[in-house]
Amino acid sequence: MRISYNWLKQFIKIDLKSEDTAAILTDLGLEVEVVEKYQSVRGGLEGVVVGHVLTCEKHPDADKLKVTTVTIGAEPIQVVCGAPNVAAGQKVILATVGCTLYPSPEEPLKIKVSKIRGVESCGMLCAEDELGLGESHSGILVLNPATPVGTPAAKLFELEDDYQIEIGLTPNRADAMGHIGVARDLIAYLNYHNNANLHLNLPSVEAFKVNSTDLKISVSVENTELCPRYLGLSFKGVSIKPSPAWLQNSLRAVGLSPINNVVDVTNFVMRELGTPLHAFDARAVKGSIVVKTADQGAKFETLDNVTRELSSENLMITNGAENLCIAGVFGGSQSGIKDDTTDVFLESAYFNPVSVRKTAKFHGLNTDASFRFERGVDPNLTEYALKRAALLIQEVAGGEVAMEISEIYPSKIENKLVEFSKKIKDWNLKQN
Repeated sequence: MRISYNWLKQFIKIDLKSEDTAAILTDLGLEVEVVEKYQSVRGGLEGVVVGHVLTCEKHPDADKLKVTTVTIGAEPIQVVCGAPNVAAGQKVILATVGCTLYPSPEEPLKIKVSKIRGVESCGMLCAEDELGLGESHSGILVLNPATPVGTPAAKLFELEDDYQIEIGLTPNRADAMGHIGVARDLIAYLNYHNNANLHLNLPSVEAFKVNSTDLKISVSVENTELCPRYLGLSFKGVSIKPSPAWLQNSLRAVGLSPINNVVDVTNFVMRELGTPLHAFDARAVKGSIVVKTADQGAKFETLDNVTRELSSENLMITNGAENLCIAGVFGGSQSGIKDDTTDVFLESAYFNPVSVRKTAKFHGLNTDASFRFERGVDPNLTEYALKRAALLIQEVAGGEVAMEISEIYPSKIENKLVEFSKKIKDWNLKQN
């Protein structure tokens, strides 16, 4: 499991070196296998800046090329560009001569002065994939017209150096499957051994509120042994788009690829708290969520576009008639968030660990969600996780919470109390 050191420090105020932090975690039983420096974009986009396209003319000897002049705050630079969307007046990203881009790990791209069909080009106007910020190559990135010329791309996209801490998590440490769990362990160690008086900076969810009840979705659970706790709420009027830079950078720092703002929030909260969430397009939900076991032999197409044959032991999230998701394991291809999604149902649940483990093994699946559920997530963190994700979705995707939280929790699972004495340490020292 990967931990971002910068992300970890959002929950605990420490100034330890990453290597010292790793040593403490190993002493605590969270064995660190690797610590390595991480850049959210290889090379840090050094030499890549915001430019302003002053002129854009057709190339004299190529129909699909344009000859542009671009300023980055000094003398205009001539750049030949093949992007179909380039135009005069745009704010764009310019890779200057001498810098190196890494559109793929195997093929670094050194920017040089060159002649393209007889016209000198002194830089490159960049698409998203050429910068290593995504996969789009449909055209160059066109920025907000108010973006200041000459701004370093690293500053614009909020890039920062980080350290990835790879933990070989043992099955008994389900509590440490998120950054907050790891921070909690560090606090306990540093407060006891160093008298540090540290506290966990848990994000507040006090601002959560229900804006309307315009999208009520009924929730029922037929098998509460396999699903002891289930919560959900709906949103209306969200806007699906790429996540802001801070969210994309956080996910990349732990090895995840950004997808869209709503899905990215669910992944962010899972890596923050260790509690998986799932977002459904409300059109597929059709006003009803029913958690029940599958019909033996039923077919279900998962997000990877593979059609799987279900077992009667597989717990499913359904709309009462159609399967939407393999509970705690993998979503369905028809119910996920799409580019035109405007209404969303958000799930936060506690599924039986043994059931999830058997189902994941049956289908040969090992997902981030199943990894956590089969080890046992905290059943009493689900409501906090739901509210935390709801606030973040509204922050990055807009919309409003459109129903009261619906909860099925027939038998409360009490937190376990473990009593111990600090004298244990003194006793061990005397024995040694």
